[in-house]
Amino acid sequence: MATLLGAAEIREIAARIGVNPTKKLGQNFVVDANTCRRIVKIADVQPNDVALEIGPGLGSLTLAMLEIASKVIAIEIDDRLAAQLPITVADHGFIPENLLVINEDAMTTVSVPISPTVLVANLPYNISVPVLLHFLEKFPTIRSGVVMVQSEVADRLVAKPGTKNYGSPSVKATWWADLTSAGTVARSIFWPVPNVDSSLVRFIRHEPAGDEELRKLTFSIIDAAFAQRRKMLRSALSELFKSANYPNDPNQPNKPNQPNQNSAEASIAMAGVDPTIRGEALLLNDFMKIANTLAT
Repeated sequence: MATLLGAAEIREIAARIGVNPTKKLGQNFVVDANTCRRIVKIADVQPNDVALEIGPGLGSLTLAMLEIASKVIAIEIDDRLAAQLPITVADHGFIPENLLVINEDAMTTVSVPISPTVLVANLPYNISVPVLLHFLEKFPTIRSGVVMVQSEVADRLVAKPGTKNYGSPSVKATWWADLTSAGTVARSIFWPVPNVDSSLVRFIRHEPAGDEELRKLTFSIIDAAFAQRRKMLRSALSELFKSANYPNDPNQPNKPNQPNQNSAEASIAMAGVDPTIRGEALLLNDFMKIANTLAT
């Protein structure tokens, strides 16, 4: 009979293979089996799914996914953890062939041998947003998933325009998916116990908002808007509107290759967006309208 990992066994395995959880790699291992099953349920993992896990660690979530999914692909950067995971899977009564371990940095992963359909991950604070956006971009077969992240990050991912947490991650993620809060998890379910709270974010993929060329241009506008989020759009985006590409006001000529605020203001207005508001008030579609204007 297949079984999941418990807290004592997790510590024993870590000691045996010489793993001491490090802050650098964001290693806070989940030690509560019920929490793992809860996450898998929220992610809506089905028997025909190929589940993709980023940073499986010692395998708590991995085993919970193997209870349901047909296959699990686990991407693990730590050599020791990657080598141990198949052993743990076999020792707990699961079929080793249902697990594929890829020993590499998730941020460099652009393909896997089997197309994943659902993503489940406990992501460390320092890379959580880049990793999520990377996998949404590179793996279009992922239809949905759940990520466990620091609550501060979760708040930013699901934030709405006009709120203090709304920013670049909030907008960019909506290019590929709808994101919602899926609850919190107690600090006590981790080893070692972190000094921050963690939350779950669920996403459901939709069609990309546009093609890759438009995405890159739109994301550059989003980055510029939130890099100076207290500035009006006409000022924050002025660097993107160079006099070499847009005519200056003849009464106030700019030097070649200098920011042209007049061009920025006119182009933003042409897109149907108020140049005097800030980026934090805009939806993805508003940034796309500005991108389309910039591209013409």
